[in-house]
Amino acid sequence: MKWRIIRLEEVGSTNDYARGIAEESPEGTVVIAKRQTAGRGRKGRKWASPEGGLWMSVILKPEKTDPRLVFVGALAVRETLAEFGITGWIKWPNDVWVGEKKIAGILTEGKAGKFVVMGIGLNVNNEIPEELKESATSMRELLGREVPLEEVLPVLLKALERWYRVFEESPLKVIDETRRRTLILGKFVKVITDEGVVSGIARDVLEDGSLLLETEEGPLKILHGDVSLRFR
Repeated sequence: MKWRIIRLEEVGSTNDYARGIAEESPEGTVVIAKRQTAGRGRKGRKWASPEGGLWMSVILKPEKTDPRLVFVGALAVRETLAEFGITGWIKWPNDVWVGEKKIAGILTEGKAGKFVVMGIGLNVNNEIPEELKESATSMRELLGREVPLEEVLPVLLKALERWYRVFEESPLKVIDETRRRTLILGKFVKVITDEGVVSGIARDVLEDGSLLLETEEGPLKILHGDVSLRFR
């Protein structure tokens, strides 16, 4: 894929910017900002985006919109971390964690039949806010040194292209790898859905990307939700 990189000093949200230019922009356009003033995760949650992190959005134009594309981003981030000696795990559906702390999030948005914007926020050298220190980490914190963003970016883009091509060939290959790299399977979790909170044992990531939860009432398939789990 030929990458076309747009670099911004500051923007509200790289995803919003990318969505605004997506229809007339070629696939592989990447929007990167030093800072986001209105970065967000799923359901509009605020994502702290100070200078030092890798805040980017990639415009993709697959044949059809598929919510499982979020796993392409998660696997690419995990592979990137591994290149720097960091072992990351996917917390279904869209986060990457190291140990007990979040290091990255992926947000896919788009227009059916037109484009998908994949936002990736990766904590690299940015300072973690005090209120998030118990639940978030960065590459700098884990490695004990600063990591140039220009070293991280090409590794991430290469991994992203690889997993995107795998996905185009067979989404189920991406699901299989996601299943192997998901930290919640076999664990007791609580899942916040639009209908309420359910709890049980996370048993599987199904072929459509949904989570299979074993509850007291029986198996439950969850398409969308926020997972929380206790490590202790």
